[in-house]
Amino acid sequence: MTMILGIDPGSRKTGFGIITQVGNKLSYVSSGVIRVEDLPTLPDRLHQIYISIQKVIQEFSPSELAIEEVFLGKNANSALKLGQARGTAIVAGMELGLSVHEYAARKVKQAIGGSGAADKTAIQHMVKTMLKLPGLPQEDAADALAIAMTHAHTRESLVRMSGVRHSRRGRMIGK
Repeated sequence: MTMILGIDPGSRKTGFGIITQVGNKLSYVSSGVIRVEDLPTLPDRLHQIYISIQKVIQEFSPSELAIEEVFLGKNANSALKLGQARGTAIVAGMELGLSVHEYAARKVKQAIGGSGAADKTAIQHMVKTMLKLPGLPQEDAADALAIAMTHAHTRESLVRMSGVRHSRRGRMIGK
């Protein structure tokens, strides 16, 4: 069994989602949103994101972290803040020994929504359906779960192609 933490980084709201993977079977563990919009400065928000992600990691003990890559939009300042939040999340995971895997938003949308242009509502519905959740997860949490699921699918495909039989805490065991 592998436990994967997905992160949808943001400088005001950072989504997280945790799933387990056994073979090609995925199971929901937890998800939520780290809200820091009320904190006065960007350094305060980044610090709270760091602390919160470390608490999630310590509580659930995932072995792998999957995170969305930064995409360049029209606002360079927003992209820079997003990059800082992303870097904070990566450092929080690396410091506690997680392997980090990065995915483009378009790849996540393609893997979960069936189209690289899938909207947030479609992703929420697909996450709900694929993980058999009782209701729609919050938008940022759904995105984080989708990132974790994309990593799980990618990971399982690589395992099948390599001929590796098992995985133990993220480490592959040969034939």
